[in-house]
Amino acid sequence: MKIGIIGTGNIGGALTRRLRALGHDVAVANSRGPDSLRELAAETGAKAVTATEAAHGRDLVVVTIPEKNIPQLPADLFAGVPASVVVVDTGNYYPRQRDGRIAEIEQGMTESRWVAMRLGRPVVKTFNNIYAQHLLERGKPRGTAGRIALPVAGDDRAAKETVMRLVDELGFDPVDAGTIDESWRQQPGTPAYTKDFDAAGVRRALAEAKPERTADWRATATSPGTFTTPN
Repeated sequence: MKIGIIGTGNIGGALTRRLRALGHDVAVANSRGPDSLRELAAETGAKAVTATEAAHGRDLVVVTIPEKNIPQLPADLFAGVPASVVVVDTGNYYPRQRDGRIAEIEQGMTESRWVAMRLGRPVVKTFNNIYAQHLLERGKPRGTAGRIALPVAGDDRAAKETVMRLVDELGFDPVDAGTIDESWRQQPGTPAYTKDFDAAGVRRALAEAKPERTADWRATATSPGTFTTPN
């Protein structure tokens, strides 16, 4: 599969390494430009490109950047990209730690619905509730007892099935987490977040989730701080 990855932080870097190891054709981009990705490209064999190039000529595009940086992506990022190209959002809203206040999310919009509106494209949400190191190292063959499961939320059935197959190929059990408007069930602060549950555990955690954000995951008048000292 031809895959574009926009963002080479913890999750983007882990996906680049895993997907290249599986033989996928991967193009990677970040905000600093292709020259800053020479080492990652040399290590993995991925192509270092611009964000716009990562979104074009691909079968699937992963957007894995901080929520606060989504509006800084090119306005025409997906111009001319066929509707059949699947877009994956791995992002989380960290208002007190990094992103500051995003009004629509504070008012109840799911993180990925907000991202989809900014991108002008439907998205599938996954890879947001697992630590990057676990994504890199803890994939197991299908059928392995205790295999980590990952929730996958999206509105388009075919797009979601494509992503679920990729999750399985990476070594994790995909769990259908419903629509994008239900993806709050896998956001930070919910029972499914960073717990490494198996499929039964993820389904139980999704069912137990509550839509109200707790104070730890809502912006304050002084947000943001840092991950060490949230404000």
